[in-house]
Amino acid sequence: MKRIGISLKPNDERACNVLNDLQGWLLAKDCEVFVDNSVDHGLDLDDSCQSMSLVQMLGHIDLMIVLGGDGTLLHTARNFIGTGTPILGINLGRLGFLTETPVGDMFDTVDKIISGRLVTERHFSLRVEIWRGETMLASGQAMNDVVIERSVHPRMIGFEMYVNDQFVFRMRGDGLILATPAGSTAYALSAGGPIIHPSLNAISVVPVCPHTLSNRPIVLSADVDIALHLQESHHCAALNLDGQELLALEQGDRVVVRKGADISLVYLPDRHYYEVLRSKLNWAGQVETS
Repeated sequence: MKRIGISLKPNDERACNVLNDLQGWLLAKDCEVFVDNSVDHGLDLDDSCQSMSLVQMLGHIDLMIVLGGDGTLLHTARNFIGTGTPILGINLGRLGFLTETPVGDMFDTVDKIISGRLVTERHFSLRVEIWRGETMLASGQAMNDVVIERSVHPRMIGFEMYVNDQFVFRMRGDGLILATPAGSTAYALSAGGPIIHPSLNAISVVPVCPHTLSNRPIVLSADVDIALHLQESHHCAALNLDGQELLALEQGDRVVVRKGADISLVYLPDRHYYEVLRSKLNWAGQVETS
């Protein structure tokens, strides 16, 4: 791997300092370095680095490195859905379920990856369409989760959920989360949803503050079509994609969610998923030795 793209958390001094160190190290390894031009304003880029948009990088780089937290990785990764480009997250945020590599291990990890010691794990995305009558108003993609929510108004919204055209439930509450396995450790987890192993082809459905407490999280096959019909909304509700893209909804709108294309994240071969959970979630206990 010799053509390396880099994106980073904007307006973050620490990320800028890490970029300065990383670009020099990569150039010394005879790599070509391409930096996301949406965040390169004011950066001290080496003359040998090229400033390029994420769209221009598609099909042009061998590896994408993201400096930041999970939010930065989600923003970057959505541009590479379906491309097969491996993405490595260097954690400059808080928990970092997607950006697992600590910044202190960055050079050692990148050195191993560019020399071929890597494991690529594919995470499926969610494809979303918003329909008003017979007109599709908008579409989008999410890696972590799709959330229908009451927006800024305090009153609950009411909606119906259908799976493959079969009625599932009618619910009133603050909203609903549809999460991929990658997103099951994000907003869905804080709302009481289950942790889903990344190898499972499943979507978790997690109610947010349901008016009827019998509305509980369920897990569906990722191969189904999910439709949400907004039945009750005294003011505009909203559709939230990965916590970054917000689309307005009106009463009567229909949201259709299907499994989308894959996103490729890269890890070292010795990475252990359950060790990541123990570390990030501060689970107690160690393996007993006799």
